[in-house]
Amino acid sequence: MVIMKRPFLFCLFICFISVLRADEADLGTLIFEDQFERSESQELKDEPGNEWTTSSDRTAAGNKEVDLRDGAMYIYTHKDANHATSVRHAFAFKDGTIGLRFKLEAEDDSLNLNFADLALKSVHAGHLFKVIVNQKGVKIADQKTGEMNLELRNAKKNGTITAAQKKQVSEKGKSFAHPVSLNEWHQIYVTVVGESLTCSIDGEMVGSFSSEGFAHETKTLLRLLVAKNAYVDEVKIWRRK
Repeated sequence: MVIMKRPFLFCLFICFISVLRADEADLGTLIFEDQFERSESQELKDEPGNEWTTSSDRTAAGNKEVDLRDGAMYIYTHKDANHATSVRHAFAFKDGTIGLRFKLEAEDDSLNLNFADLALKSVHAGHLFKVIVNQKGVKIADQKTGEMNLELRNAKKNGTITAAQKKQVSEKGKSFAHPVSLNEWHQIYVTVVGESLTCSIDGEMVGSFSSEGFAHETKTLLRLLVAKNAYVDEVKIWRRK
C-alpha cells in the first residue's frame, strides 16, 4: 500500500491528468469563453470585441495589429511597432486553467501567454509569469521573482547586477522541447496550482515547473503577446480557486 505523503502534489497530478485528457468539466468553473465568431465594423483599427483590449494605440501608432478572420483572431506586429503586440483580457483566479487553440505560420513565430496583476508594484508592468510556445517547444518562466522583479530588472539595466542575481533569474525558468507543426491548429492548456505550473499541447504533457511566483494570490490579466504572427481561437478560462 502506497501512502501519499504530499497531498498537494497528488492534487496537482490529478488536475494535470484531467487537462491531458481534455476533460474540461474537471478544470473548475468556466469564467470566460470566446469563439471569435463575429465581424468587425471596419478594417483600419483593432476591434477584437468581447472586452479584449490591445496595445496598438501605444506601441504601433494606432495601426491595426489584430484582425478577426474566419472565426479566429489573427495577431501580428506592425512594421512600425516598437513592441510586441499585446492583446489583453481581464479575469481573476488564484488557481485555474487557461486553454486555447493556436496556429503559427513561420519558424520564428511565437505566442506568449502572459499572466499579470497590474496592482502589483514590485514588478515591471504587472508581469507575474509567462508561457511561450514556438515551433521548437515551450518556455515557462516566473517573472515575479525573476526577470521582471524591479530590483533585478533595474540592476540589469544599470549594469550593477551581481552574479548571484543573474543566477537567480536563470533559475526562474525552464524550456521544454516539443515540436509544433506550422500552419496547423494546436490545443494548449496552462494550469496553475499553487507554486506549480503545467502545460500540455494536443493532449501531451510538455512540461511542469515550480516557483513561488506562480502562487501569487490574484492573477487578473491575460496578455497574449505576439512578436511576429499568431492565430488564436477558442479561448477559455477556468477558475479552480
